[in-house]
Amino acid sequence: MEVQLLLKASRVSQWTKNLLVFAAAIFSKHQSLSLWWHCLVAFLGFCFVSSAIYLINDVVDREADRAHPRKRFRPIASGQVSLQLALTLSFLWIALGLFLAYSLNLVVVSVFIVYIVIQIFYCFYLKRKPLLDLFCIASGFLLRAIAGLAAAAPESWSPWFLLTVGLLALFLAVEKRKAELRTVIDRGVVTRKVLLRYSLPLLLRLESIVASSSFMAYALWSAGPALRGAETSWMLLSTPFVLVGIFRYQLLSDPEENERRVSKSYGIASEKPEEILINDPGIQLTLTGWLVTVVCVNYLNGSGVLP
Repeated sequence: MEVQLLLKASRVSQWTKNLLVFAAAIFSKHQSLSLWWHCLVAFLGFCFVSSAIYLINDVVDREADRAHPRKRFRPIASGQVSLQLALTLSFLWIALGLFLAYSLNLVVVSVFIVYIVIQIFYCFYLKRKPLLDLFCIASGFLLRAIAGLAAAAPESWSPWFLLTVGLLALFLAVEKRKAELRTVIDRGVVTRKVLLRYSLPLLLRLESIVASSSFMAYALWSAGPALRGAETSWMLLSTPFVLVGIFRYQLLSDPEENERRVSKSYGIASEKPEEILINDPGIQLTLTGWLVTVVCVNYLNGSGVLP
């Protein structure tokens, strides 16, 4: 049971975020087993260091989490896992993560260190600073993508691809804060001090900007090599899936839609992207369609079938 609690405290369910590391392998024109192996090592390394950060964050936030309707059941906030044990495990996870990064190359180690530093600053200080907290959350996703590129496929680097990842991550961060603010409004309990600096109209304006920018950045990337983007402009076939995915996520985060789903006992917390990924069939179908399209276009382009 203690092992199960430690895994829960390490938020193993959120390891799905680290799948972004494999983006470099998916888009690489030089497919090989070693490429996927390097991405797998980077993925496992990020799983360890991200779990370490979650443990540190939950230690820092334990008092605030106890006032949250959902977070109060976390192992550290509920007292099921001691602070000493949580911090010891976090140092172990960081050591294992950096060891795996070192087995790849020093660039990956540097990316991991930057991630750890930013997230620790976020845990202790930046999470209380409006706007900066959003960029800190988004940076975690962007660094995952960069780690995948550095580990396995540096030739797949594209400024439009990284910009797309960063903007989509910023979109998810805004959606997270919007869902948390709705909790404050509905229950009257402030779980994060930074939420006092936000309002729903502000977050809706930010959501509109980053959602539009994300899609445009992806469209520019998929336009092909003329814009230093994808290997072929046939990648434009994948853009409808990105647009539908953004629309679907916004639908799920809509307060009225959320109330309808809760009344039917199948609501999904939009403040947790991993829950939407795991539980929402619409998002799963969209991601599957996007992935199949990207893989097929890459294969046909690499085979010389596409003009």
